[in-house]
Amino acid sequence: MEALDTSVSPPARVAEPGEGISIDELRLAARNHGMPLEALRYDVTPVGLHYLLTHYDIPYVDADTWRLRVDGDVERPLSFGLDDLRSRERVTKRVTLECAGNGRARLAPRPVSQPWMDEAVGTAEWTGTPLAPLLREAGARPSAVDVAFTGADHGVERGVEQTYRRGLPLTEALRDDVLLVYGMNGQPLPPQHGAPLRLLVPGWYGMAQVKWLADVSVLDAPFDGYQNSIAYRLKQEPDDPGDPVTRIRPKALVQPPGFPDFQTRTRIVERGTHVLTGRAWSGWGQITRVEVSVDGGGTWHEADLGLRPDAFEWRSWRWSWDARTPGRIELCVRASDAEGNVQPVDQAWNRQGTANNHVQRVNVVVR
Repeated sequence: MEALDTSVSPPARVAEPGEGISIDELRLAARNHGMPLEALRYDVTPVGLHYLLTHYDIPYVDADTWRLRVDGDVERPLSFGLDDLRSRERVTKRVTLECAGNGRARLAPRPVSQPWMDEAVGTAEWTGTPLAPLLREAGARPSAVDVAFTGADHGVERGVEQTYRRGLPLTEALRDDVLLVYGMNGQPLPPQHGAPLRLLVPGWYGMAQVKWLADVSVLDAPFDGYQNSIAYRLKQEPDDPGDPVTRIRPKALVQPPGFPDFQTRTRIVERGTHVLTGRAWSGWGQITRVEVSVDGGGTWHEADLGLRPDAFEWRSWRWSWDARTPGRIELCVRASDAEGNVQPVDQAWNRQGTANNHVQRVNVVVR
């Protein structure tokens, strides 16, 4: 990593009181996109509606000449072409992915970065081959502790020039459900989602799902690259090392009812009974409870859950709302998982604005 003048990419900071979204943040928001919340109706998110975050550029990778290296602290370094990987065991998993920064724009004070609201999520059917057999074939040595995954995307982040690279503990990389993915929703993996190959680590936030994968390197020491040691840390102060962001915290979203006001996205519904629906997910365990509030979190009502899904796939829910009184209300939902984690009404603040799972709030006018 090479340090550059900070004017190229300013240090991470928190917005001043009253400071609005900047042009730089708007530029990020235009390049990246969330899933429109009306797409919560789909069990599997259509490719074009799935959330997308690209740190640098979408690189051009020639699939015909591309090779994946498996090297580092191994007995036998290996190299694979795309056809080699396609000829191996083929697995398709339905997995929900969420960006670690989802909800950042709703924090106060606001960490200055990609200004996500609630929509940085999606569920796809990912097709690929398990990673663990490749690592076993390469023969990770007893000294191995971490695995580093390097993509083809290159840029500058907070003054540091780098190629995107993330590390995982070897025990996580050897999980049976960790995949090297070349297909999405029954089609070849599209360029924006990491073609020709990306990593899938079910249950972890999106930063672990390295796209445009080029190298898998087994390490004999903990990975200390930028995207692990500096980015994606839960911390309060600039010099606080913080704790790493890992698995997705429980979260629920409601498909907004009625129809929207164009500018404010306030929802308008008629008086009467409305069946509210949505999805909930967690990287720690199955969703066991979803609750709905129509008074901003003062009173909670338990929703009915859909069929138990596969591990790390979102779960549907529904609740019948009798909207009798005209006026403005604030609709909220929250989720709990099998490990006892409960989605908080108000999220504890952190400097990078990551792993936010404070409740969604939807303004609704009953008329």
